[in-house]
Amino acid sequence: MLAVQLAALLGGDQGNAGEGAEEALALLDGFDDALVHGLARLADERADAVAALAAAFAATPLGDRLAEAADAVVSGSITQEHLTALAGGRVALSGAVHDALLESLDTALGRERAEWPPTPGDPGAANGPRAQPAAQPAAQQVHPAEQAAAQPAGNAIGGVRSWLRELAITGWRGVDHDLVSAADQVSEALLAAPELRRLAVLLDGFAAELRASCPIGSAEHLPVRRWADLWTRALLLSQDGVLTGEPTGEARPASLVSGRLLVLGVDVHEHGTAVQFQVHAVLEPADGGTPRLVRTSVTAAKVDTIVGTALWKLPQRHKVLLAALADRRSIEIADVPLLDSGDLVWHDDRAFVSKPADPLATARLCLPGALAPAVPPLDRAPVRIAEPVLVEGYKVTKDGSFDLGGTLLAVDTQRLPDCGPLTPKLVAASSACVGLMRWDGGRWTLQPLAVQAKVKREAVVVATGDWALGPTDPKAAKAEARAADAVAVLQERAGRLLRR
Repeated sequence: MLAVQLAALLGGDQGNAGEGAEEALALLDGFDDALVHGLARLADERADAVAALAAAFAATPLGDRLAEAADAVVSGSITQEHLTALAGGRVALSGAVHDALLESLDTALGRERAEWPPTPGDPGAANGPRAQPAAQPAAQQVHPAEQAAAQPAGNAIGGVRSWLRELAITGWRGVDHDLVSAADQVSEALLAAPELRRLAVLLDGFAAELRASCPIGSAEHLPVRRWADLWTRALLLSQDGVLTGEPTGEARPASLVSGRLLVLGVDVHEHGTAVQFQVHAVLEPADGGTPRLVRTSVTAAKVDTIVGTALWKLPQRHKVLLAALADRRSIEIADVPLLDSGDLVWHDDRAFVSKPADPLATARLCLPGALAPAVPPLDRAPVRIAEPVLVEGYKVTKDGSFDLGGTLLAVDTQRLPDCGPLTPKLVAASSACVGLMRWDGGRWTLQPLAVQAKVKREAVVVATGDWALGPTDPKAAKAEARAADAVAVLQERAGRLLRR
Protein backbone atom coordinates (compact mmCIF):
# COMPACT_ATOMS: atom_id res chain seq x y z
CA MET A 1 0.00 0.00 0.00
CA LEU A 2 1.58 3.29 -1.10
CA ALA A 3 1.33 6.04 1.48
CA VAL A 4 -0.01 8.40 -1.19
CA GLN A 5 -3.21 6.33 -1.49
CA LEU A 6 -4.09 6.79 2.16
CA ALA A 7 -2.88 10.38 2.06
CA ALA A 8 -5.55 11.07 -0.58
CA LEU A 9 -8.19 9.58 1.72
CA LEU A 10 -6.99 11.53 4.76
CA GLY A 11 -6.53 14.86 3.01
CA GLY A 12 -8.73 17.70 4.25
CA ASP A 13 -11.45 16.79 6.72
CA GLN A 14 -10.70 13.24 7.89
CA GLY A 15 -14.24 12.76 9.13
CA ASN A 16 -15.82 13.77 5.84
CA ALA A 17 -18.02 10.93 4.60
CA GLY A 18 -19.59 12.81 1.72
CA GLU A 19 -22.57 15.07 1.25
CA GLY A 20 -25.23 14.66 3.93
CA ALA A 21 -23.06 12.65 6.34
CA GLU A 22 -22.72 15.47 8.87
CA GLU A 23 -26.48 15.96 8.89
CA ALA A 24 -27.04 12.21 9.38
CA LEU A 25 -24.57 12.11 12.27
CA ALA A 26 -26.28 15.14 13.84
CA LEU A 27 -29.61 13.28 13.73
CA LEU A 28 -27.95 10.32 15.45
CA ASP A 29 -26.49 12.61 18.11
CA GLY A 30 -29.93 14.07 18.84
CA PHE A 31 -31.60 10.67 19.21
CA ASP A 32 -28.70 9.32 21.29
CA ASP A 33 -29.02 12.29 23.64
CA ALA A 34 -32.66 11.34 24.18
CA LEU A 35 -31.49 7.86 25.21
CA VAL A 36 -29.09 9.43 27.72
CA HIS A 37 -31.92 11.09 29.62
CA GLY A 38 -34.63 8.50 28.92
CA LEU A 39 -37.61 8.47 26.59
CA ALA A 40 -40.02 8.74 29.50
CA ARG A 41 -39.04 12.35 30.19
CA LEU A 42 -38.42 14.02 26.87
CA ALA A 43 -37.83 17.75 27.02
CA ASP A 44 -38.93 19.75 23.98
CA GLU A 45 -35.46 19.70 22.41
CA ARG A 46 -35.14 15.92 22.76
CA ALA A 47 -38.69 15.35 21.54
CA ASP A 48 -37.78 17.38 18.46
CA ALA A 49 -34.69 15.18 17.98
CA VAL A 50 -36.80 12.00 17.97
CA ALA A 51 -39.23 13.60 15.52
CA ALA A 52 -36.32 14.75 13.31
CA LEU A 53 -34.98 11.20 13.09
CA ALA A 54 -38.36 10.01 11.81
CA ALA A 55 -38.74 12.98 9.45
CA ALA A 56 -35.50 12.02 7.68
CA PHE A 57 -37.37 8.98 6.30
CA ALA A 58 -40.51 10.83 5.21
CA ALA A 59 -39.96 10.04 1.53
CA THR A 60 -39.09 6.36 2.13
CA PRO A 61 -41.22 3.23 2.71
CA LEU A 62 -40.34 3.50 6.40
CA GLY A 63 -41.67 7.05 6.68
CA ASP A 64 -45.19 6.36 7.97
CA ARG A 65 -44.06 3.72 10.43
CA LEU A 66 -41.31 5.91 11.88
CA ALA A 67 -43.58 8.96 12.08
CA GLU A 68 -46.13 6.91 14.02
CA ALA A 69 -43.41 5.60 16.35
CA ALA A 70 -41.98 9.07 16.99
CA ASP A 71 -45.42 10.53 17.74
CA ALA A 72 -46.18 7.71 20.16
CA VAL A 73 -42.86 8.00 22.00
CA VAL A 74 -43.14 11.78 22.31
CA SER A 75 -46.67 11.40 23.73
CA GLY A 76 -45.44 8.85 26.28
CA SER A 77 -46.82 5.68 24.68
CA ILE A 78 -43.64 3.59 24.32
CA THR A 79 -44.33 0.12 22.94
CA GLN A 80 -41.89 -2.54 21.79
CA GLU A 81 -42.93 -2.02 18.16
CA HIS A 82 -42.26 1.72 18.34
CA LEU A 83 -38.78 1.21 19.77
CA THR A 84 -37.98 -1.38 17.12
CA ALA A 85 -39.02 1.01 14.36
CA LEU A 86 -36.87 3.82 15.77
CA ALA A 87 -33.93 1.44 16.18
CA GLY A 88 -34.39 0.44 12.52
CA GLY A 89 -34.32 4.10 11.50
CA ARG A 90 -31.23 4.73 13.56
CA VAL A 91 -29.32 1.79 12.08
CA ALA A 92 -30.37 2.84 8.55
CA LEU A 93 -28.92 6.33 9.09
CA SER A 94 -25.76 4.88 10.57
CA GLY A 95 -25.57 2.47 7.63
CA ALA A 96 -25.75 5.30 5.13
CA VAL A 97 -22.74 6.99 6.75
CA HIS A 98 -20.92 3.64 6.86
CA ASP A 99 -21.51 3.06 3.14
CA ALA A 100 -20.21 6.53 2.24
CA LEU A 101 -17.07 6.06 4.34
CA LEU A 102 -16.39 2.59 2.98
CA GLU A 103 -16.88 3.78 -0.59
CA SER A 104 -14.33 6.55 -0.06
CA LEU A 105 -11.87 4.05 1.41
CA ASP A 106 -12.37 1.55 -1.43
CA THR A 107 -11.90 4.35 -3.97
CA ALA A 108 -8.65 5.48 -2.37
CA LEU A 109 -7.33 1.90 -2.22
CA GLY A 110 -8.63 0.89 -5.63
CA ARG A 111 -10.38 -2.01 -3.92
CA GLU A 112 -13.28 -3.89 -5.49
CA ARG A 113 -16.13 -5.07 -3.23
CA ALA A 114 -18.78 -7.73 -3.70
CA GLU A 115 -22.48 -6.80 -3.68
CA TRP A 116 -24.72 -7.97 -0.85
CA PRO A 117 -27.12 -10.47 -2.43
CA PRO A 118 -30.81 -9.58 -2.23
CA THR A 119 -33.00 -11.63 0.08
CA PRO A 120 -35.53 -13.73 -1.88
CA GLY A 121 -38.97 -12.22 -1.53
CA ASP A 122 -37.70 -9.08 0.22
CA PRO A 123 -38.70 -5.94 -1.73
CA GLY A 124 -36.28 -3.72 0.21
CA ALA A 125 -35.78 -2.09 3.60
CA ALA A 126 -32.83 -4.37 4.32
CA ASN A 127 -32.00 -2.48 7.48
CA GLY A 128 -35.55 -2.54 8.81
CA PRO A 129 -37.22 -5.04 11.10
CA ARG A 130 -38.37 -8.26 9.52
CA ALA A 131 -42.02 -8.80 8.73
CA GLN A 132 -43.88 -11.51 10.58
CA PRO A 133 -44.63 -14.61 8.49
CA ALA A 134 -48.00 -15.99 7.58
CA ALA A 135 -49.27 -19.06 9.40
CA GLN A 136 -47.31 -22.21 8.61
CA PRO A 137 -48.87 -24.84 6.37
CA ALA A 138 -49.88 -28.04 8.13
CA ALA A 139 -46.87 -29.90 6.76
CA GLN A 140 -44.56 -27.34 8.35
CA GLN A 141 -46.23 -27.15 11.74
CA VAL A 142 -43.77 -27.45 14.62
CA HIS A 143 -43.96 -30.69 16.60
CA PRO A 144 -45.20 -30.09 20.20
CA ALA A 145 -41.95 -31.50 21.64
CA GLU A 146 -39.85 -29.14 19.51
CA GLN A 147 -42.12 -26.25 20.44
CA ALA A 148 -41.63 -27.01 24.15
CA ALA A 149 -37.84 -27.14 23.71
CA ALA A 150 -37.88 -23.77 21.92
CA GLN A 151 -40.03 -22.13 24.61
CA PRO A 152 -37.15 -21.18 27.00
CA ALA A 153 -35.26 -19.49 24.16
CA GLY A 154 -38.41 -17.58 23.19
CA ASN A 155 -38.87 -16.44 26.76
CA ALA A 156 -35.24 -15.29 26.88
CA ILE A 157 -35.66 -13.27 23.68
CA GLY A 158 -38.74 -11.62 25.17
CA GLY A 159 -36.74 -10.86 28.30
CA VAL A 160 -34.06 -9.15 26.22
CA ARG A 161 -36.60 -6.89 24.55
CA SER A 162 -38.25 -6.02 27.87
CA TRP A 163 -34.90 -5.12 29.46
CA LEU A 164 -33.87 -2.99 26.49
CA ARG A 165 -37.23 -1.21 26.59
CA GLU A 166 -36.74 -0.44 30.27
CA LEU A 167 -33.27 0.92 29.51
CA ALA A 168 -34.65 3.24 26.83
CA ILE A 169 -37.43 4.49 29.09
CA THR A 170 -35.09 5.04 32.04
CA GLY A 171 -32.14 6.45 30.08
CA TRP A 172 -28.46 5.96 30.81
CA ARG A 173 -28.55 8.59 33.55
CA GLY A 174 -31.18 6.60 35.43
CA VAL A 175 -29.47 3.20 35.29
CA ASP A 176 -28.71 1.64 38.68
CA HIS A 177 -27.41 -1.75 39.85
CA ASP A 178 -30.89 -3.22 40.13
CA LEU A 179 -31.69 -2.46 36.50
CA VAL A 180 -28.35 -3.82 35.29
CA SER A 181 -28.68 -6.98 37.39
CA ALA A 182 -31.99 -7.75 35.69
CA ALA A 183 -29.99 -8.67 32.56
CA ASP A 184 -28.03 -11.45 34.29
CA GLN A 185 -30.77 -14.07 34.26
CA VAL A 186 -31.64 -13.24 30.66
CA SER A 187 -27.98 -13.63 29.59
CA GLU A 188 -27.76 -17.05 31.24
CA ALA A 189 -30.87 -18.22 29.40
CA LEU A 190 -29.48 -16.98 26.08
CA LEU A 191 -26.17 -18.77 26.61
CA ALA A 192 -28.05 -22.07 26.91
CA ALA A 193 -29.16 -21.77 23.27
CA PRO A 194 -26.17 -22.01 20.83
CA GLU A 195 -27.91 -19.98 18.11
CA LEU A 196 -28.46 -17.11 20.57
CA ARG A 197 -24.94 -16.87 22.02
CA ARG A 198 -24.05 -14.00 19.70
CA LEU A 199 -26.79 -11.95 21.34
CA ALA A 200 -25.87 -13.34 24.78
CA VAL A 201 -22.27 -12.10 24.55
CA LEU A 202 -23.43 -8.69 23.30
CA LEU A 203 -25.96 -8.34 26.11
CA ASP A 204 -23.51 -9.56 28.74
CA GLY A 205 -20.81 -7.13 27.64
CA PHE A 206 -23.27 -4.23 27.44
CA ALA A 207 -24.55 -4.93 30.95
CA ALA A 208 -20.98 -5.21 32.23
CA GLU A 209 -20.13 -1.76 30.87
CA LEU A 210 -23.23 -0.24 32.47
CA ARG A 211 -22.47 -1.99 35.78
CA ALA A 212 -18.89 -0.73 35.78
CA SER A 213 -20.14 2.85 35.27
CA CYS A 214 -22.76 2.84 38.06
CA PRO A 215 -23.84 5.21 39.47
CA ILE A 216 -24.19 6.67 35.99
CA GLY A 217 -26.24 9.68 37.04
CA SER A 218 -23.16 11.43 38.43
CA ALA A 219 -20.73 10.41 35.67
CA GLU A 220 -19.11 13.32 33.86
CA HIS A 221 -18.52 11.62 30.50
CA LEU A 222 -20.51 8.81 28.93
CA PRO A 223 -19.74 6.72 25.78
CA VAL A 224 -23.06 7.91 24.33
CA ARG A 225 -22.60 6.76 20.72
CA ARG A 226 -21.20 3.38 21.79
CA TRP A 227 -24.04 2.60 24.20
CA ALA A 228 -26.63 3.68 21.67
CA ASP A 229 -24.98 1.43 19.06
CA LEU A 230 -25.03 -1.52 21.48
CA TRP A 231 -28.65 -0.88 22.46
CA THR A 232 -29.72 -0.62 18.82
CA ARG A 233 -27.87 -3.74 17.74
CA ALA A 234 -29.17 -5.79 20.67
CA LEU A 235 -32.75 -4.71 20.03
CA LEU A 236 -32.62 -5.60 16.32
CA LEU A 237 -30.85 -8.91 16.94
CA SER A 238 -33.57 -9.82 19.44
CA GLN A 239 -36.30 -9.64 16.78
CA ASP A 240 -37.86 -12.96 15.85
CA GLY A 241 -35.87 -14.86 13.26
CA VAL A 242 -32.90 -12.48 12.92
CA LEU A 243 -30.39 -14.87 14.52
CA THR A 244 -32.01 -18.19 13.73
CA GLY A 245 -33.32 -17.50 10.22
CA GLU A 246 -36.75 -18.57 11.43
CA PRO A 247 -39.63 -18.08 11.15
CA THR A 248 -39.00 -16.16 7.94
CA GLY A 249 -36.80 -18.85 6.43
CA GLU A 250 -34.24 -16.24 5.31
CA ALA A 251 -31.12 -17.94 6.69
CA ARG A 252 -28.61 -17.96 3.84
CA PRO A 253 -26.84 -21.24 3.07
CA ALA A 254 -23.07 -20.91 3.18
CA SER A 255 -20.98 -21.85 0.16
CA LEU A 256 -18.14 -24.35 0.62
CA VAL A 257 -14.69 -23.15 -0.40
CA SER A 258 -11.28 -24.77 -0.73
CA GLY A 259 -7.87 -23.24 -1.30
CA ARG A 260 -4.97 -21.54 0.43
CA LEU A 261 -5.46 -19.13 3.31
CA LEU A 262 -2.75 -16.45 3.72
CA VAL A 263 -2.96 -14.82 7.15
CA LEU A 264 -2.62 -11.04 7.49
CA GLY A 265 -3.08 -10.86 11.27
CA VAL A 266 -5.37 -11.52 14.20
CA ASP A 267 -7.58 -9.02 16.02
CA VAL A 268 -8.38 -9.97 19.62
CA HIS A 269 -11.80 -8.94 21.03
CA GLU A 270 -12.02 -9.42 24.78
CA HIS A 271 -14.28 -8.66 27.68
CA GLY A 272 -14.75 -10.20 31.12
CA THR A 273 -16.64 -13.33 30.10
CA ALA A 274 -15.61 -13.99 26.48
CA VAL A 275 -12.73 -13.62 24.05
CA GLN A 276 -12.75 -13.83 20.25
CA PHE A 277 -9.74 -14.24 17.99
CA GLN A 278 -10.67 -12.80 14.58
CA VAL A 279 -8.18 -13.71 11.87
CA HIS A 280 -7.99 -11.54 8.74
CA ALA A 281 -6.64 -13.32 5.66
CA VAL A 282 -6.59 -13.60 1.87
CA LEU A 283 -8.18 -16.72 0.39
CA GLU A 284 -6.71 -18.02 -2.86
CA PRO A 285 -9.43 -20.37 -4.20
CA ALA A 286 -8.36 -23.83 -5.32
CA ASP A 287 -10.17 -23.32 -8.64
CA GLY A 288 -7.95 -20.36 -9.52
CA GLY A 289 -10.66 -17.74 -8.99
CA THR A 290 -10.19 -14.18 -7.77
CA PRO A 291 -8.46 -13.95 -4.35
CA ARG A 292 -10.84 -12.81 -1.62
CA LEU A 293 -10.50 -10.95 1.65
CA VAL A 294 -11.96 -13.15 4.38
CA ARG A 295 -12.19 -13.41 8.16
CA THR A 296 -12.49 -16.37 10.46
CA SER A 297 -13.18 -16.23 14.18
CA VAL A 298 -12.94 -18.58 17.13
CA THR A 299 -14.54 -17.67 20.44
CA ALA A 300 -14.20 -18.97 23.99
CA ALA A 301 -15.94 -18.24 27.27
CA LYS A 302 -13.72 -17.00 30.11
CA VAL A 303 -13.67 -15.33 33.49
CA ASP A 304 -12.17 -11.93 34.16
CA THR A 305 -9.10 -13.42 35.90
CA ILE A 306 -7.91 -15.03 32.65
CA VAL A 307 -6.01 -12.29 30.80
CA GLY A 308 -2.82 -11.72 28.84
CA THR A 309 -1.05 -14.68 27.23
CA ALA A 310 -3.26 -17.09 29.18
CA LEU A 311 -6.02 -16.27 26.69
CA TRP A 312 -4.33 -18.52 24.13
CA LYS A 313 -4.98 -21.48 26.45
CA LEU A 314 -8.70 -21.19 25.79
CA PRO A 315 -9.02 -22.01 22.03
CA GLN A 316 -6.68 -25.04 22.22
CA ARG A 317 -9.00 -27.26 20.18
CA HIS A 318 -8.21 -25.11 17.13
CA LYS A 319 -4.63 -26.37 16.90
CA VAL A 320 -4.19 -25.86 13.15
CA LEU A 321 -5.25 -22.22 13.31
CA LEU A 322 -3.05 -21.52 16.34
CA ALA A 323 -0.03 -23.20 14.74
CA ALA A 324 -0.45 -21.16 11.56
CA LEU A 325 -0.57 -17.93 13.58
CA ALA A 326 2.42 -18.79 15.75
CA ASP A 327 4.64 -20.09 12.93
CA ARG A 328 3.39 -17.62 10.29
CA ARG A 329 2.34 -20.25 7.79
CA SER A 330 -0.37 -20.51 5.19
CA ILE A 331 -3.31 -22.87 5.69
CA GLU A 332 -4.78 -25.28 3.16
CA ILE A 333 -8.55 -25.58 3.65
CA ALA A 334 -11.10 -27.95 2.09
CA ASP A 335 -14.89 -27.48 2.03
CA VAL A 336 -15.01 -24.78 4.70
CA PRO A 337 -18.30 -22.80 4.82
CA LEU A 338 -17.99 -19.19 3.64
CA LEU A 339 -20.77 -16.70 4.41
CA ASP A 340 -21.75 -13.75 2.19
CA SER A 341 -20.18 -11.46 4.81
CA GLY A 342 -16.72 -12.88 4.05
CA ASP A 343 -16.64 -14.92 7.26
CA LEU A 344 -15.27 -18.47 7.14
CA VAL A 345 -16.98 -20.79 9.62
CA TRP A 346 -13.85 -22.37 11.02
CA HIS A 347 -13.43 -26.17 11.04
CA ASP A 348 -10.00 -27.21 12.29
CA ASP A 349 -10.47 -30.73 10.93
CA ARG A 350 -10.80 -29.34 7.39
CA ALA A 351 -7.49 -27.50 7.45
CA PHE A 352 -3.77 -28.20 7.68
CA VAL A 353 -0.71 -25.99 8.07
CA SER A 354 1.26 -25.42 4.88
CA LYS A 355 4.21 -23.29 3.74
CA PRO A 356 5.66 -20.19 5.47
CA ALA A 357 3.74 -16.98 4.67
CA ASP A 358 4.99 -13.60 5.87
CA PRO A 359 2.04 -11.25 6.56
CA LEU A 360 3.77 -8.23 5.00
CA ALA A 361 4.68 -10.17 1.86
CA THR A 362 1.10 -11.42 1.66
CA ALA A 363 -0.18 -7.84 1.93
CA ARG A 364 2.20 -6.58 -0.76
CA LEU A 365 1.39 -9.32 -3.25
CA CYS A 366 -2.24 -10.21 -2.58
CA LEU A 367 -4.10 -7.21 -1.14
CA PRO A 368 -4.16 -5.08 -4.33
CA GLY A 369 -6.16 -7.66 -6.31
CA ALA A 370 -8.27 -9.20 -3.57
CA LEU A 371 -12.06 -8.88 -3.69
CA ALA A 372 -13.48 -7.40 -0.48
CA PRO A 373 -16.65 -8.94 0.97
CA ALA A 374 -20.05 -7.31 1.09
CA VAL A 375 -21.18 -5.95 4.45
CA PRO A 376 -24.38 -7.37 6.02
CA PRO A 377 -27.12 -4.77 6.61
CA LEU A 378 -26.97 -4.90 10.42
CA ASP A 379 -23.17 -4.58 10.38
CA ARG A 380 -23.21 -1.28 8.48
CA ALA A 381 -22.06 1.01 11.27
CA PRO A 382 -19.02 3.30 10.92
CA VAL A 383 -17.40 1.94 14.07
CA ARG A 384 -17.46 -1.60 12.62
CA ILE A 385 -15.26 -0.73 9.63
CA ALA A 386 -12.06 -2.80 9.85
CA GLU A 387 -10.33 -3.00 6.46
CA PRO A 388 -6.89 -4.64 6.06
CA VAL A 389 -4.23 -2.39 4.51
CA LEU A 390 -0.46 -2.28 4.12
CA VAL A 391 1.24 1.03 4.94
CA GLU A 392 4.86 1.73 3.97
CA GLY A 393 7.03 4.74 3.34
CA TYR A 394 6.02 6.62 6.48
CA LYS A 395 7.78 8.33 9.34
CA VAL A 396 6.62 7.95 12.94
CA THR A 397 5.95 11.24 14.72
CA LYS A 398 6.47 11.95 18.42
CA ASP A 399 2.82 11.24 19.22
CA GLY A 400 2.97 7.87 17.41
CA SER A 401 1.13 8.91 14.23
CA PHE A 402 2.39 7.88 10.79
CA ASP A 403 3.51 10.82 8.64
CA LEU A 404 2.54 9.96 5.06
CA GLY A 405 4.44 12.72 3.33
CA GLY A 406 2.82 15.57 5.24
CA THR A 407 -0.51 13.87 6.00
CA LEU A 408 -0.87 12.26 9.43
CA LEU A 409 -2.54 8.90 10.02
CA ALA A 410 -3.43 8.29 13.67
CA VAL A 411 -2.30 4.89 14.99
CA ASP A 412 -4.48 3.25 17.62
CA THR A 413 -1.99 1.31 19.76
CA GLN A 414 -4.56 1.01 22.56
CA ARG A 415 -6.15 -1.80 20.52
CA LEU A 416 -2.96 -3.89 20.67
CA PRO A 417 -3.77 -7.10 22.60
CA ASP A 418 -1.93 -7.93 25.81
CA CYS A 419 -1.63 -11.57 24.68
CA GLY A 420 0.84 -10.79 21.86
CA PRO A 421 4.37 -9.41 21.48
CA LEU A 422 3.42 -6.37 19.39
CA THR A 423 3.87 -3.23 21.53
CA PRO A 424 3.59 0.54 20.95
CA LYS A 425 7.38 0.72 21.12
CA LEU A 426 7.76 -1.73 18.22
CA VAL A 427 5.12 0.13 16.20
CA ALA A 428 7.04 3.37 16.77
CA ALA A 429 10.22 1.68 15.46
CA SER A 430 8.49 0.20 12.40
CA SER A 431 9.03 0.87 8.73
CA ALA A 432 6.05 -1.14 7.38
CA CYS A 433 2.74 -2.09 8.93
CA VAL A 434 -0.19 -4.37 8.13
CA GLY A 435 -3.22 -3.08 9.98
CA LEU A 436 -6.96 -2.42 9.99
CA MET A 437 -8.28 0.92 8.84
CA ARG A 438 -11.02 2.06 11.24
CA TRP A 439 -13.23 5.11 11.55
CA ASP A 440 -14.11 6.24 15.04
CA GLY A 441 -14.46 9.55 16.78
CA GLY A 442 -14.72 11.43 13.48
CA ARG A 443 -11.42 10.32 11.93
CA TRP A 444 -9.60 7.42 10.28
CA THR A 445 -7.18 5.43 12.42
CA LEU A 446 -4.93 2.42 11.86
CA GLN A 447 -4.91 -0.60 14.18
CA PRO A 448 -1.60 -2.51 13.73
CA LEU A 449 -1.70 -6.29 13.24
CA ALA A 450 1.92 -6.85 12.17
CA VAL A 451 4.95 -4.62 11.66
CA GLN A 452 8.44 -4.75 10.27
CA ALA A 453 10.84 -3.06 12.65
CA LYS A 454 14.48 -2.95 13.63
CA VAL A 455 15.37 -4.68 16.89
CA LYS A 456 19.07 -4.52 17.84
CA ARG A 457 19.87 -3.41 14.27
CA GLU A 458 18.15 -6.44 12.80
CA ALA A 459 14.96 -6.23 10.74
CA VAL A 460 12.24 -8.40 12.26
CA VAL A 461 8.53 -8.98 11.69
CA VAL A 462 6.32 -9.01 14.78
CA ALA A 463 2.62 -9.92 14.69
CA THR A 464 -0.20 -10.02 17.22
CA GLY A 465 -0.59 -13.80 16.85
CA ASP A 466 3.06 -14.78 17.32
CA TRP A 467 2.38 -16.15 20.81
CA ALA A 468 -0.59 -18.32 19.84
CA LEU A 469 1.31 -21.42 20.99
CA GLY A 470 2.82 -19.65 23.98
CA PRO A 471 5.14 -16.67 24.48
CA THR A 472 8.69 -16.89 23.16
CA ASP A 473 9.92 -14.03 25.34
CA PRO A 474 11.34 -15.44 28.64
CA LYS A 475 9.74 -12.76 30.82
CA ALA A 476 6.37 -13.24 29.19
CA ALA A 477 6.73 -17.02 29.51
CA LYS A 478 7.25 -16.72 33.27
CA ALA A 479 4.24 -14.44 33.57
CA GLU A 480 2.17 -16.92 31.57
CA ALA A 481 3.25 -19.81 33.79
CA ARG A 482 1.80 -17.96 36.76
CA ALA A 483 -1.35 -16.81 34.98
CA ALA A 484 -2.01 -20.17 33.32
CA ASP A 485 -2.42 -21.72 36.75
CA ALA A 486 -5.79 -19.98 36.90
CA VAL A 487 -6.90 -21.77 33.73
CA ALA A 488 -5.73 -25.15 35.04
CA VAL A 489 -7.42 -24.63 38.41
CA LEU A 490 -10.70 -23.59 36.82
CA GLN A 491 -10.63 -26.56 34.45
CA GLU A 492 -9.94 -28.94 37.32
CA ARG A 493 -12.76 -27.50 39.44
CA ALA A 494 -15.16 -27.66 36.51
CA GLY A 495 -14.19 -31.31 36.04
CA ARG A 496 -15.01 -32.04 39.66
CA LEU A 497 -18.44 -30.47 39.34
CA LEU A 498 -19.19 -32.46 36.20
CA ARG A 499 -18.12 -35.74 37.88
CA ARG A 500 -20.55 -35.26 40.78
